[in-house]
Amino acid sequence: MTYINDLSDVGPDDVAVAGGKAVGLGGLIHAGLPVPPGFVLTTDAYAHFVDDNHLAADIQDIATLPPQAEPQTYEDASQRITALFRTGTMPAEIAAEIGAAYGHLGSRETAVAVRSSATAEDLASASFAGQQETYLNVRGMVELSTAVIDCWASLWTARAMAYRAREGVGPHEVRLAVVIQQMVEAEAAGVMFTANPSNGRRDQTVISAAWGLGESVVSGTVTTDDVVVDAGTGTVVSRRTADKDVMTVYAEKGTREQPVAAARRREPVLDDRAAAELVRHGRRATDHFGAPQDIEWARAAGKFFILQSRPITALPEPAADIPDTWPLPYPKGLYFRASIVEQLPDPLSPLFADMIDGSVARSLTALLADALGKNVIRDGDVGLPTINGYAYYYYRTSGMWRMTGKAPAAVGALARGKAHMGVAGWREFSHPRYERVIKDWQAKPPAELTGEDLLEGAQALLDAGTVYYTAVQSIIPLAATSELSFRAFYDKLVRRDGDPPAQAFLLGYDSEPIRAEKSLHDLAGWARSDPGLTSALLERPTAALAECQRTGSPPAGVDNPLWQEWRFAFQEHLDLYGHAVYNLDFASPVAADDPSALLETVKFYLRGQGTDPHERQRELTERRESLTEQMAGRLGPRRRAAFLRLLRWAQEMAPIREDALADVGLAWPLLRRMLLELGQRLVDSGVIASPDDVFWLRHQELRSAVDFGLAAPGVRAAVVISGAARPVRAAVVEERRMLWRGQVKAAAPQMLPESRWMERAFGSMMPAGSQHQRGDVIKGVGASSGRVSAPARVLAGPQDFGQMEPGDVLVARITTPAWTSLFAMASAVVTDVGGPLSHSSIVAREYGIPAVLGTGVATQRLATGQQILVDGDAGTVTIEHPGAADAAQGGNVVGI
Repeated sequence: MTYINDLSDVGPDDVAVAGGKAVGLGGLIHAGLPVPPGFVLTTDAYAHFVDDNHLAADIQDIATLPPQAEPQTYEDASQRITALFRTGTMPAEIAAEIGAAYGHLGSRETAVAVRSSATAEDLASASFAGQQETYLNVRGMVELSTAVIDCWASLWTARAMAYRAREGVGPHEVRLAVVIQQMVEAEAAGVMFTANPSNGRRDQTVISAAWGLGESVVSGTVTTDDVVVDAGTGTVVSRRTADKDVMTVYAEKGTREQPVAAARRREPVLDDRAAAELVRHGRRATDHFGAPQDIEWARAAGKFFILQSRPITALPEPAADIPDTWPLPYPKGLYFRASIVEQLPDPLSPLFADMIDGSVARSLTALLADALGKNVIRDGDVGLPTINGYAYYYYRTSGMWRMTGKAPAAVGALARGKAHMGVAGWREFSHPRYERVIKDWQAKPPAELTGEDLLEGAQALLDAGTVYYTAVQSIIPLAATSELSFRAFYDKLVRRDGDPPAQAFLLGYDSEPIRAEKSLHDLAGWARSDPGLTSALLERPTAALAECQRTGSPPAGVDNPLWQEWRFAFQEHLDLYGHAVYNLDFASPVAADDPSALLETVKFYLRGQGTDPHERQRELTERRESLTEQMAGRLGPRRRAAFLRLLRWAQEMAPIREDALADVGLAWPLLRRMLLELGQRLVDSGVIASPDDVFWLRHQELRSAVDFGLAAPGVRAAVVISGAARPVRAAVVEERRMLWRGQVKAAAPQMLPESRWMERAFGSMMPAGSQHQRGDVIKGVGASSGRVSAPARVLAGPQDFGQMEPGDVLVARITTPAWTSLFAMASAVVTDVGGPLSHSSIVAREYGIPAVLGTGVATQRLATGQQILVDGDAGTVTIEHPGAADAAQGGNVVGI
């Protein structure tokens, strides 16, 4: 039997025989790249050694450990298995083949590197790199045989076994091949990523370089030079030259570290020309393997050698540079991230940005004209432009001064219901009108509409939603005024020491978010009545359940009639509440499109976690009524009448505010269906690659496609017309997505231009605090009482909801009514935007959890898993450090 393969003979299908590292090296050789000569000792040799020494049963018994086993348990198992290997004897036939292949590399004392090549290593799906051992500068057959056996034994290091257990790879599934290569006497070495791992850019190559052998770079014992190179042109984009004080060199046996000569410590390891040459090797490897590569390289006598190549795992999607300047599109104006912008925490998709700007301008102009008079507001005075993708309310300076003088009268007029504002305007005009527009377009199936009709319908629905939101904006200050008035009266003229805060009198009422939560709890209770359905919902991946909900196909093990009954009940929930938006940008799916977040909440309740919302509401109601009776009983007639009148006003307004906000996205499911229908037609026409790419087109581009006939049903001609090998707008869509990913990492200023007078004049009115906070204490607004120490869970949106763990602190830019289902799991809530009368505060009080809102920087300063102390009374969030004397345990309520 043959146990040796030359590396040049190893192909892409030989992983089971040669392991991932050898397959990678074989691919590099086939791509024409300079690879040091060598061979691979196949997995058959490993199996023969194990069988010949009767080790298999003992290894299986020792190595079968659960993923949650203690590190020392893995360490003990590793030591026992290593001892088994070291007592083994190399079979004579294997030793003979190794000796013959070694002799072909040079003399009997040729220095070689002995490296593991596992069957579950260097794969695109998981990175098992570094889990086994490498032995360098091995000379002679005795040392080589010992190194091979030690390499085989390293398949069972503690870190390798623990990693495989976490990845679900069983002990019986792995074998180890061994790569033996001639050593390169490297003057310099390092690693190269053919895509930028920090921002995901596939057009950038990142090189780390150090003097000497590459072992010091891989092990992290030396600070490296870091060079970023444009992969297309070979031009150096950025360079950081380190002070390299140590290097790895050959020893008599193995390697050793020695100081770098003073003259070379700050000298660049690679000049621009050498970096460009190395990048060309990287591009060839990427082209050959069809994916970005993590490459180890060495340089000797001015020549590069490629020592290893593996796919980069967990590479982020490409992102542009984070913007650091905020240029104003219209210089003579003021810009604010408030009002509707609070529902737009992220940069806008291009299509939404184009459509919403004109929609908001029309809505606001009409409203202000009704409230202030037709000559006060002029074209161009207001708008919703974007800066670095972020939406800002814009007021032209001259128009703002004209509005300011009439503002008090306008506020009074709107509060009285002028221009269909206020509660009566919302209830009797704005909400019914919004529903009528939706109903009219629902009667027209999107698939049967022309492209022109779809675009018209999308704009009409967006305009209706914008007008509706404008009406809602008149309810929010009324709700705020009612609560503030009651609170001021209660705190000054009623409350005594020991009495509860004013918020206790406003809890326990129904509102749309609370009704939605109770509906999910009831669905979980209904599912719990059937063990098979319960098991399917808990055990199946949420994405698979969402697909079963969409298609109607039951999960395995669930009877079809039962699943259809469940599906109908869940669909009723989506019909009632699935329009709640996580983000007003229609590029973000709502629950009606993707119910995964709601299914996670059903699972949460099915596991018996959380509290019964019906019972919680009943307890809050009983306490509220008891407190009201108690307070009213100790007041005189006039004070009691005022107390009850203000209380009833506040109690009436808070649920109305939540109901009104919850329906802002009422048109969004239909609006998204229309735009995705357009998107699918543009896919069929070869314009874009995926239906949701439509959101990344500019409005004029979409209009042009419609006018050109590319959005008509059944049109499939654009690919032929353009002659393009890929969709004609694919590149620009990718570029815009990349730009968005860079922008979303920025901290958008609350006001522009940034100046002291702007901060003094308007800072206190903004929904977020200072973005220049430093230190371990982040200040915001205490919006719900209590103190909790727990791990942070930073969520960008619904795509992250599945990461939420019970007891985490929910940290987000904002929360809308669609986020309510997460409050049942959270121990506290922290947001960048919001205040004591925002949705987050109202719901947090209902759940009895602390809330600190309007921090301005929480999502920038906090990281998931970080232990934080949320103080809802002081309005602070403190970053706790491990080992601090007063650090509380995760989820510990340290004071309510």
